[in-house]
Amino acid sequence: MTGLAILDVARDGIFVFLKIAGPLMLVSLAVGLAVSLVQALTQIQEQTLIYVPKVVAVFAMLLLMLPFIGDAMAGYMTRIAARIAAGG
Repeated sequence: MTGLAILDVARDGIFVFLKIAGPLMLVSLAVGLAVSLVQALTQIQEQTLIYVPKVVAVFAMLLLMLPFIGDAMAGYMTRIAARIAAGG
């Protein structure tokens, strides 16, 4: 396997990772920002308040994105298996 092929596989893996994790991280960021804004406006200084909405939002987004995540991972594995079958 050449260096160019290794870089191609790594680049494809990074793009798949970003497609999978990106929406979940954006939802977590948005919920965290909204909860922090509410805490600042109401002057509630409870540090553990931010975790429950984040966990619920990320879990709900994960359930919604599960078909997309499975498809992205299956496509990546198909491309890797095709490279292995082709001999590198």
